[in-house]
Amino acid sequence: MNQSPKVSVIIPAYNAAAFVGETLGSVFAQTFTDYEVIVINDGSPDTEAFERAIAPYRERINYIKQENRGASAARNAGLNAARGELVAFLDADDTWLTNYLQEQIDFMHEHQPDLICGDAIVFSDSRTDDQSYMDVLMNGADHFGEVTFEGLISGSQSLITSAVVARRQKVIEAGSFDENLRNAQDFDLWIRMALRGARMGYQRKVLARYRYREGSLSGDAVNRVNRELRVYRKILAQYDLTASQRTQVERAIRRLDRELNLVLGKEHLNRSEFDQALECFRKARRAQPSWKLRVTCALLSVAPNVLTTLNSSLNAWRKRAGGILRNTP
Repeated sequence: MNQSPKVSVIIPAYNAAAFVGETLGSVFAQTFTDYEVIVINDGSPDTEAFERAIAPYRERINYIKQENRGASAARNAGLNAARGELVAFLDADDTWLTNYLQEQIDFMHEHQPDLICGDAIVFSDSRTDDQSYMDVLMNGADHFGEVTFEGLISGSQSLITSAVVARRQKVIEAGSFDENLRNAQDFDLWIRMALRGARMGYQRKVLARYRYREGSLSGDAVNRVNRELRVYRKILAQYDLTASQRTQVERAIRRLDRELNLVLGKEHLNRSEFDQALECFRKARRAQPSWKLRVTCALLSVAPNVLTTLNSSLNAWRKRAGGILRNTP
């Protein structure tokens, strides 16, 4: 292991025994070789299987074991052990293409950002490797050039943690990862770095593979929005914001409140819980008025069964249309 590697690769792991071998294999296949690898076992219940999976790499990694404290604490442990000028974050179920580090380092040298994020292919057991994170999860939003506070807060910009390389000192100066946050701690860190004036940017090259673990779509949506709301409210309450920035955060909170109530309202409607659905849709309408929500609330008030029938028919049509589109040459 180099005494002063250029890059410290930080890999937090929890319940990742099935994936970490592939992840480490992608790291040690890099064309750029001036790096160290720090793997943090965050009190994982699959430790026995995990250690069997990393056994072929044990002599080449700095392996840290700690009691379960969450991804923030695991990444901070990696930061504390890191010796590189740059840090590259990689989740234990994601992978890099062989040119990942070289392309990221070259970009850092040419443009001198404090943080750079590449693109990644999104994959899962049921998803083919044909679309990238920026195309799918960012919904075609602006993913070129500079990353800003405004872009992050509005949701028009998003960073993939497993495709981020950053200057270690800039991460530390921003306060590292908040260990009180069990989720969305990476977003919180990017916001703090932006507020401190860090230069952050994208490069459009696909350099990684991002694993999407599928679950209940409605449950995922509710949990995701609640996690984001907690961070946005922390930003509003604790950070030194300008009047304009405060307005942007408040607008984002209203947007997320509306999104949460729409998801919950649809769940109640699917279960024929009409009173609860009506309350959720009214809250969503108060956050952002629309004629669709006005009609929905009116139907729920006078003819909820009609709305249920329309909703079921629409869902069935979408399912049929989706199958037709998927099978069209």
